[in-house]
Amino acid sequence: MTGVTLEKVVKKYGDVQVIHGVDLKVEDGEFCVFVGPSGCGKSTLLRMIAGLEETTGGTMRIGTRDVTRIDPSERGVAMVFQTYALYPHMTVGENMGFGLKMTGHPKAETAAKVAEAARILKLEPLLDRKPKALSGGQRQRVAIGRAIVRGPEVFLFDEPLSNLDAELRVEMRVEIARLHREIGATMIYVTHDQVEAMTLADKIVVLRSGKVEQVGKPLDLYNDPDNKFVAGFIGSPAMNFVSGTVEGAGRVSAKGLGQPVATSVALPATGAEVSVGLRPQHLKIGAGDTHRVELTEALGGVSYVHLTAPSGEKLIIERHDQVSLEPGAKVGIGFDAKDAMLFDKDGRRLR
Repeated sequence: MTGVTLEKVVKKYGDVQVIHGVDLKVEDGEFCVFVGPSGCGKSTLLRMIAGLEETTGGTMRIGTRDVTRIDPSERGVAMVFQTYALYPHMTVGENMGFGLKMTGHPKAETAAKVAEAARILKLEPLLDRKPKALSGGQRQRVAIGRAIVRGPEVFLFDEPLSNLDAELRVEMRVEIARLHREIGATMIYVTHDQVEAMTLADKIVVLRSGKVEQVGKPLDLYNDPDNKFVAGFIGSPAMNFVSGTVEGAGRVSAKGLGQPVATSVALPATGAEVSVGLRPQHLKIGAGDTHRVELTEALGGVSYVHLTAPSGEKLIIERHDQVSLEPGAKVGIGFDAKDAMLFDKDGRRLR
């Protein structure tokens, strides 16, 4: 297996630039996830790696080979799409081996590779079935098996679980993680679901408007985001943000929290506007009647209390109990100042 390197990669459609000079290194055997909101360019970037979209500028390497202008069939990649794209008249085994059949591989070799892929994906009992007799999750495993049979250097996944229901998505996440551990291949995976990104990735690439916002390990991005966008995108429920004003050295006022925030980070000048970020688990219900309860999501082991601050800003508190607060109730909130993250007016993290 081998890694993928992008150097100042650009994509334009006429005068419209959608990928802006992306630099990225995906190591050999790494599971890298591209994540970001719809329209951020993650699928376009993946298709450029596959060769399905022409690269306008920059260099793309797979291993030591420059593949920027190489035909997709010669790049050594296999792509698993959102749609299964299985041939309905073929069995599971025939679908998985079709690519090798078309390239003239011997029947015995094709059969052996199909059998091995079926073993890895636990598809042996289904090899003689047609796609119409399979569940959505089984069809997606067949599509992944078809990629495995080709023996690519790099696997590319374009939102492969988005057509599945919630339970199957969890099941298939486990399957894909197990597959990566077993075959040790380099994998690049696109999703808009940050939970998928957090659970699957060795490395996450957060994209916005065709630019890389931050690259790192899942928990590094969660615990130490570079900017407000990453802080708000990584984590579920999302980080709470309230407006603040610098009162002086080491002190920020925040009406949405009902109390000032003491901090040791370097702050802008007195009077400057900042944002204060707190994860839902870092807020707690306290004494007082400053915040109005809008909704309590009681999910059993965890509850989410939705509040409106006197400033009109919305907050979510995560509690690991079966709390039940009625809408309209008034509560106070508390937090530990060390858990607060501060961002300047442009969204950059203050450290």
